[in-house]
Amino acid sequence: MLFVLYLPIIILAVYSFTNATNIGAIRGFSLHNYVTLFTTPELMEMIGGTLVLALGSALIATVLGTTGAIGAFYSRRKTGTVISTINQIPVINADVVTGFSICILLVVVAGISKDTFVPLVIGHVTLSAPFVYLSVMPKIRQMDSSLYEAALDLGATPGCALKQVVIPQIVPGIISGFGLAVTLSLDDYFITTYTKPATFNTISTYVVNATKGSQTTIKTALWALSTIIFAVVILFVVLVNVRSEEKEEAARI
Repeated sequence: MLFVLYLPIIILAVYSFTNATNIGAIRGFSLHNYVTLFTTPELMEMIGGTLVLALGSALIATVLGTTGAIGAFYSRRKTGTVISTINQIPVINADVVTGFSICILLVVVAGISKDTFVPLVIGHVTLSAPFVYLSVMPKIRQMDSSLYEAALDLGATPGCALKQVVIPQIVPGIISGFGLAVTLSLDDYFITTYTKPATFNTISTYVVNATKGSQTTIKTALWALSTIIFAVVILFVVLVNVRSEEKEEAARI
Protein backbone atom coordinates (compact mmCIF):
# COMPACT_ATOMS: atom_id res chain seq x y z
CA MET A 1 0.00 0.00 0.00
CA LEU A 2 2.86 2.39 0.80
CA PHE A 3 4.39 1.53 -2.57
CA VAL A 4 1.11 2.38 -4.34
CA LEU A 5 0.82 5.66 -2.43
CA TYR A 6 4.33 6.96 -2.96
CA LEU A 7 5.33 5.60 -6.37
CA PRO A 8 3.28 8.14 -8.41
CA ILE A 9 4.70 11.00 -6.34
CA ILE A 10 8.26 9.73 -6.81
CA ILE A 11 7.71 9.39 -10.57
CA LEU A 12 6.35 12.94 -10.71
CA ALA A 13 9.36 14.20 -8.74
CA VAL A 14 11.78 12.47 -11.13
CA TYR A 15 10.07 13.93 -14.20
CA SER A 16 10.15 17.41 -12.66
CA PHE A 17 13.94 17.34 -13.18
CA THR A 18 13.67 16.46 -16.89
CA ASN A 19 12.81 18.11 -20.20
CA ALA A 20 9.93 15.70 -20.77
CA THR A 21 6.59 17.22 -21.71
CA ASN A 22 4.61 14.09 -20.82
CA ILE A 23 5.03 11.21 -18.41
CA GLY A 24 6.51 8.31 -20.36
CA ALA A 25 9.82 9.30 -21.93
CA ILE A 26 12.76 11.08 -20.31
CA ARG A 27 14.60 13.25 -22.83
CA GLY A 28 17.22 14.63 -20.48
CA PHE A 29 17.63 16.01 -16.98
CA SER A 30 17.16 19.74 -16.46
CA LEU A 31 16.05 22.38 -13.95
CA HIS A 32 13.89 24.07 -16.57
CA ASN A 33 10.63 23.35 -14.73
CA TYR A 34 11.90 24.95 -11.52
CA VAL A 35 13.19 28.00 -13.38
CA THR A 36 9.81 28.37 -15.06
CA LEU A 37 8.04 27.99 -11.72
CA PHE A 38 9.98 30.79 -10.01
CA THR A 39 10.17 33.15 -13.01
CA THR A 40 6.54 33.06 -14.12
CA PRO A 41 4.64 35.95 -12.46
CA GLU A 42 1.30 34.17 -12.85
CA LEU A 43 2.53 31.12 -10.94
CA MET A 44 4.23 33.12 -8.21
CA GLU A 45 1.11 35.24 -7.72
CA MET A 46 -1.00 32.09 -7.46
CA ILE A 47 1.34 30.52 -4.90
CA GLY A 48 1.53 33.72 -2.86
CA GLY A 49 -2.24 34.12 -2.81
CA THR A 50 -2.68 30.51 -1.75
CA LEU A 51 -0.22 30.86 1.13
CA VAL A 52 -1.78 34.11 2.36
CA LEU A 53 -5.25 32.55 2.27
CA ALA A 54 -4.07 29.38 4.02
CA LEU A 55 -2.20 31.19 6.80
CA GLY A 56 -4.89 33.82 7.34
CA SER A 57 -7.82 31.41 7.42
CA ALA A 58 -5.82 28.95 9.55
CA LEU A 59 -5.11 31.68 12.10
CA ILE A 60 -8.80 32.56 12.39
CA ALA A 61 -9.78 28.88 12.51
CA THR A 62 -7.20 28.22 15.23
CA VAL A 63 -8.60 31.00 17.42
CA LEU A 64 -12.20 29.84 16.92
CA GLY A 65 -11.41 26.13 17.29
CA THR A 66 -9.32 26.66 20.42
CA THR A 67 -11.85 28.90 22.15
CA GLY A 68 -14.61 26.48 21.15
CA ALA A 69 -12.76 23.53 22.65
CA ILE A 70 -12.02 25.39 25.88
CA GLY A 71 -15.61 26.60 26.13
CA ALA A 72 -17.01 23.13 25.50
CA PHE A 73 -14.70 21.56 28.08
CA TYR A 74 -15.57 24.00 30.88
CA SER A 75 -19.29 24.21 30.08
CA ARG A 76 -21.98 21.93 31.44
CA ARG A 77 -21.91 18.32 30.33
CA LYS A 78 -24.97 18.52 28.09
CA THR A 79 -23.79 21.78 26.52
CA GLY A 80 -20.35 20.32 25.86
CA THR A 81 -21.89 17.22 24.28
CA VAL A 82 -24.06 19.34 21.98
CA ILE A 83 -21.08 21.45 20.91
CA SER A 84 -18.94 18.37 20.22
CA THR A 85 -21.73 16.77 18.21
CA ILE A 86 -22.33 19.88 16.12
CA ASN A 87 -18.58 20.19 15.55
CA GLN A 88 -18.47 16.73 13.97
CA ILE A 89 -21.01 17.60 11.26
CA PRO A 90 -18.66 19.75 9.11
CA VAL A 91 -15.95 17.09 9.50
CA ILE A 92 -18.16 14.32 8.13
CA ASN A 93 -20.04 16.48 5.64
CA ALA A 94 -18.79 16.54 2.04
CA ASP A 95 -16.78 19.61 1.04
CA VAL A 96 -18.92 20.15 -2.05
CA VAL A 97 -22.03 20.46 0.15
CA THR A 98 -20.29 22.90 2.50
CA GLY A 99 -18.99 25.01 -0.36
CA PHE A 100 -22.33 25.14 -2.17
CA SER A 101 -24.18 25.98 1.07
CA ILE A 102 -21.81 28.82 1.94
CA CYS A 103 -22.14 30.17 -1.60
CA ILE A 104 -25.93 30.20 -1.35
CA LEU A 105 -25.99 31.70 2.16
CA LEU A 106 -23.41 34.47 1.70
CA VAL A 107 -23.56 35.28 -2.00
CA VAL A 108 -27.19 34.62 -2.92
CA VAL A 109 -29.04 35.26 0.36
CA ALA A 110 -26.79 37.79 2.13
CA GLY A 111 -25.74 39.46 -1.12
CA ILE A 112 -22.02 39.51 -0.31
CA SER A 113 -19.94 39.84 -3.45
CA LYS A 114 -17.45 37.05 -4.14
CA ASP A 115 -14.95 39.73 -5.21
CA THR A 116 -14.56 40.75 -1.54
CA PHE A 117 -12.91 37.41 -0.58
CA VAL A 118 -15.27 37.24 2.41
CA PRO A 119 -17.10 34.06 1.26
CA LEU A 120 -13.77 32.42 0.44
CA VAL A 121 -12.23 33.12 3.85
CA ILE A 122 -15.40 32.10 5.69
CA GLY A 123 -15.53 28.90 3.68
CA HIS A 124 -11.96 27.94 4.56
CA VAL A 125 -12.47 28.84 8.22
CA THR A 126 -15.63 26.72 8.30
CA LEU A 127 -13.67 23.84 6.83
CA SER A 128 -10.70 24.10 9.19
CA ALA A 129 -12.08 25.20 12.58
CA PRO A 130 -13.72 21.83 13.46
CA PHE A 131 -10.41 20.06 12.91
CA VAL A 132 -8.63 22.55 15.17
CA TYR A 133 -11.27 21.79 17.79
CA LEU A 134 -10.54 18.07 17.48
CA SER A 135 -6.80 18.69 17.80
CA VAL A 136 -7.08 20.88 20.91
CA MET A 137 -9.73 18.96 22.84
CA PRO A 138 -7.54 15.88 23.65
CA LYS A 139 -4.85 18.15 25.11
CA ILE A 140 -7.41 19.90 27.28
CA ARG A 141 -8.68 16.55 28.55
CA GLN A 142 -5.13 15.46 29.37
CA MET A 143 -4.59 18.63 31.38
CA ASP A 144 -5.00 18.63 35.15
CA SER A 145 -8.19 20.67 35.52
CA SER A 146 -7.43 21.39 39.19
CA LEU A 147 -4.60 23.72 38.13
CA TYR A 148 -7.10 26.19 36.68
CA GLU A 149 -9.19 26.07 39.85
CA ALA A 150 -6.06 26.49 41.98
CA ALA A 151 -5.11 29.59 40.00
CA LEU A 152 -8.55 31.07 40.68
CA ASP A 153 -8.23 30.25 44.38
CA LEU A 154 -4.88 32.06 44.47
CA GLY A 155 -6.46 35.24 43.17
CA ALA A 156 -6.02 35.00 39.42
CA THR A 157 -8.81 36.28 37.20
CA PRO A 158 -10.40 33.80 34.77
CA GLY A 159 -8.63 35.52 31.87
CA CYS A 160 -5.27 35.46 33.62
CA ALA A 161 -5.70 31.79 34.60
CA LEU A 162 -6.64 30.94 31.03
CA LYS A 163 -3.62 32.75 29.64
CA GLN A 164 -1.01 31.56 32.13
CA VAL A 165 -2.27 28.10 33.09
CA VAL A 166 -4.53 26.59 30.41
CA ILE A 167 -3.03 27.92 27.16
CA PRO A 168 0.60 26.87 27.90
CA GLN A 169 -0.51 23.28 28.50
CA ILE A 170 -2.45 22.96 25.26
CA VAL A 171 0.07 24.68 22.96
CA PRO A 172 1.02 21.39 21.20
CA GLY A 173 -2.64 20.84 20.31
CA ILE A 174 -2.98 24.42 19.08
CA ILE A 175 0.12 24.09 16.89
CA SER A 176 -1.12 20.77 15.48
CA GLY A 177 -4.52 22.30 14.77
CA PHE A 178 -2.95 25.29 13.02
CA GLY A 179 -0.80 23.03 10.85
CA LEU A 180 -3.80 20.90 9.97
CA ALA A 181 -5.84 24.01 9.13
CA VAL A 182 -3.09 25.25 6.79
CA THR A 183 -2.96 21.85 5.08
CA LEU A 184 -6.73 21.70 4.62
CA SER A 185 -6.80 25.19 3.12
CA LEU A 186 -3.96 24.41 0.72
CA ASP A 187 -5.64 21.19 -0.37
CA ASP A 188 -9.25 22.37 -0.69
CA TYR A 189 -10.83 22.55 -4.13
CA PHE A 190 -14.62 22.40 -3.88
CA ILE A 191 -15.19 25.14 -1.30
CA THR A 192 -12.68 27.36 -3.07
CA THR A 193 -14.34 26.80 -6.43
CA TYR A 194 -17.76 27.89 -5.16
CA THR A 195 -16.59 30.91 -3.13
CA LYS A 196 -13.49 32.38 -4.80
CA PRO A 197 -13.45 35.52 -6.99
CA ALA A 198 -13.27 34.83 -10.70
CA THR A 199 -9.76 36.28 -11.02
CA PHE A 200 -8.29 34.44 -8.03
CA ASN A 201 -6.84 30.94 -8.02
CA THR A 202 -5.34 28.70 -5.37
CA ILE A 203 -2.95 25.86 -6.13
CA SER A 204 -5.77 23.30 -6.26
CA THR A 205 -8.03 25.27 -8.61
CA TYR A 206 -5.11 26.37 -10.77
CA VAL A 207 -3.84 22.81 -11.20
CA VAL A 208 -7.28 21.55 -12.25
CA ASN A 209 -7.69 24.38 -14.76
CA ALA A 210 -4.14 23.92 -16.08
CA THR A 211 -4.70 20.24 -16.81
CA LYS A 212 -7.60 21.24 -19.07
CA GLY A 213 -5.50 23.70 -21.05
CA SER A 214 -2.76 23.29 -23.64
CA GLN A 215 0.12 25.19 -21.99
CA THR A 216 2.70 22.41 -21.67
CA THR A 217 5.27 24.65 -19.97
CA ILE A 218 2.85 25.52 -17.17
CA LYS A 219 1.87 21.88 -16.70
CA THR A 220 5.45 20.71 -16.31
CA ALA A 221 6.21 23.62 -13.95
CA LEU A 222 3.42 22.30 -11.73
CA TRP A 223 5.38 19.04 -11.49
CA ALA A 224 8.12 21.06 -9.83
CA LEU A 225 5.60 22.74 -7.53
CA SER A 226 4.19 19.36 -6.46
CA THR A 227 7.70 18.08 -5.75
CA ILE A 228 8.53 21.11 -3.61
CA ILE A 229 5.31 20.74 -1.59
CA PHE A 230 6.03 17.03 -1.04
CA ALA A 231 9.62 17.79 0.03
CA VAL A 232 8.46 20.46 2.49
CA VAL A 233 5.93 18.04 4.00
CA ILE A 234 8.60 15.34 4.41
CA LEU A 235 10.99 17.84 6.04
CA PHE A 236 8.29 19.04 8.42
CA VAL A 237 7.34 15.50 9.46
CA VAL A 238 10.97 14.54 10.03
CA LEU A 239 11.64 17.64 12.14
CA VAL A 240 8.52 17.06 14.25
CA ASN A 241 9.44 13.42 14.87
CA VAL A 242 13.05 14.27 15.74
CA ARG A 243 11.90 16.97 18.14
CA SER A 244 9.42 14.56 19.77
CA GLU A 245 12.13 11.95 20.25
CA GLU A 246 14.44 14.54 21.79
CA LYS A 247 11.72 15.57 24.24
CA GLU A 248 11.07 11.94 25.18
CA GLU A 249 14.76 11.31 25.80
CA ALA A 250 15.02 14.49 27.86
CA ALA A 251 12.01 13.42 29.92
CA ARG A 252 13.58 10.02 30.59
CA ILE A 253 16.80 11.64 31.80
